[in-house]
Amino acid sequence: MSSVLTRDEYTALARSIALPSGAFIDGRARAAASAETFETINPATGELLTTIAACGAADVDLAVLKSREAFDSGCWSKRHPTERKKTLIKWCKLIRRHRHELAVLESIESGKPIQEIETLDLPETLHCLEWHAETADKIYDQVAPTGDDAVAMIVREPIGVVACVLPWNFPMLMLAWKAGPALAAGNSLVVKPAEQTSMATLRLAELAHEAGLPAGVLNVVTGLGEDAGAPLGLHHDVDMVSFTGSTEVGRKFLEYSARSNLKKVVLECGGKNPCVVLDDADNLDVVAEHATTAVFWNMGENCSSNSRLIVHRDIKDALLQRILHRVRDWRTGDPLDPANRLGAIVSKEQYDSIVRYIELGKQQGAKPILGGNPIAADGGWFVEPTIFDDVTPDMAIAREEIFGPVLSVIAVANEAEAVRVANDTCYGLAASVFTSNVKRAHRIARALRAGTVTVNCYGEGDITTPFGGFKQSGFGGRDNAIHAHDQYTELKTIWIDVSDSDLESGLD
Repeated sequence: MSSVLTRDEYTALARSIALPSGAFIDGRARAAASAETFETINPATGELLTTIAACGAADVDLAVLKSREAFDSGCWSKRHPTERKKTLIKWCKLIRRHRHELAVLESIESGKPIQEIETLDLPETLHCLEWHAETADKIYDQVAPTGDDAVAMIVREPIGVVACVLPWNFPMLMLAWKAGPALAAGNSLVVKPAEQTSMATLRLAELAHEAGLPAGVLNVVTGLGEDAGAPLGLHHDVDMVSFTGSTEVGRKFLEYSARSNLKKVVLECGGKNPCVVLDDADNLDVVAEHATTAVFWNMGENCSSNSRLIVHRDIKDALLQRILHRVRDWRTGDPLDPANRLGAIVSKEQYDSIVRYIELGKQQGAKPILGGNPIAADGGWFVEPTIFDDVTPDMAIAREEIFGPVLSVIAVANEAEAVRVANDTCYGLAASVFTSNVKRAHRIARALRAGTVTVNCYGEGDITTPFGGFKQSGFGGRDNAIHAHDQYTELKTIWIDVSDSDLESGLD
C-alpha cells in the first residue's frame, strides 16, 4: 500500500467523493420501501453528512428473498471454489485501488483517526479477505474409517443465507471477519451495518458487485436496529446470524432465534479486559507502551480494550509514571489529520455515556490522575484520555464496559489476588499478563477466563488464531482462523454402501 496522504488531501477527498446513501439489494442501490431515511453525522463536527435509506421489514424481506434466490440458483454456492477465490481476490484489488476513498468514508462517519484506518484497519481488512479467499480451495473434507463395505464421507456445505450484523467501531474490518469465511464457503449474505457507520459498508458492497460477485449474494440493509436488525433476527428464511456488538443486543438475537426458526447464532460481544502486571515484569517501558495502546487505541471504543490495569502495588507508581509520559504522544483532534492518534467519539449518545462514567468514577472515590474532561472542538464529540488511580474492583468503572478512553488502575498484593480480580467479571473476551517468569506466564494464562490471552504484549492474535470470548463475551463460535469457516457451514455425513450383495448372496 502507498503512504498515508496529507490532511489537506484527505479533506479535499472528503469534499469530493460521492457519499453512498441507498441500501444495496440484488446488485444495486435502492431507497427504502417506505422512502424513509435517517441522518448520518460527522462526529468530529456534529454536522450532517447525508441521509441513508431507513430500511424496515419489507426491505429485509426483499434482501433475504434475493439472497435465497441467489443461493438456490448455485451462481455462487455451486461455483467452483477456485472461481470463488478469484472473485474475492479481485474484490480485494478493487478495495486496494479505492483505499483512500474508503478510509475517508469510515473516518468521517466514525470519528476514527485516518492514520489508524490507513495503516491498520484497511491492511487488516484486505489481509482477512485474501486469507479466507485462499482457503476456499484448500479446505479438505474427510472420509471416516469404515470397513470395505462402505464409504463414509463427512462434507461441509454452505449454510445458506447468513445475516451479518456489524458494530460501529470497526465497520470494514468486522465485515471482512464475517464476509471472508462466509463468502469463501459459498453462502449468500445480508449485512446490517450499525446505523452510525453505513457508508464504507455500502461502498464495499458496490465494489464486490463490480468484482463479479453475483447479484443477491451480498446485500446491505441500512437502518435502525429495531427496524432492520430485529426483522433479520426473526426471519424464518435466514439460516444464521453472525453478530458483533454489545452483550445486551446479542441476547436479543438468541431470543429472535428461539422465537423463529432456531437459526444458528454466533455472538462476539462486550469485554472488561484485564491487563495483569506482576512485580517481576521485565521492562516497565515496554509494559507501559502496550498498556497505553491497549486502552486508548481507537479512543477505547474496542471490545478487546484492556480497560483494567491490575498491577502489583510495588511497581504501580513506576508504571503509571511511564504511561503518563507516553500518553502525551497521543494527540487528540481532527480525525482527517494523520498527526492525530485519537479522534472523535462516534456519537453524542456514546460521548454522553463516557462522560457519565467519568463523573461516576469521581463520585465513587477513584482518583483521576489524567484527563477526565470533554474537549470542546468545533461542535464535535471528543474526550481526553483519562486514567483513574485508587480504583476498587466494586466500582462501576471497574466492572462495566465504558467503551471509551478510560483506564481503571487497581493495585494488588500478589499473583493470586491479581487472577481473582481479573476473573471477577461477567465478561471473558481478552486479557494480557506481564511477567518475566515463564512458569508464571503459563500458569496465569491458563487461569485467566478469556478467549485470548497475550503474554508480555497486547493484541488479539492474528488471522490464523480464533477470536471470541468466554462467559458473556461470546457465544456459538469464533471469528478468524480456519475455525471461522466451521460456523458458516453445515456438516453432512454421506454413507455409501459399496458391499457386493451379489457375492454375499452367492448369485452369479
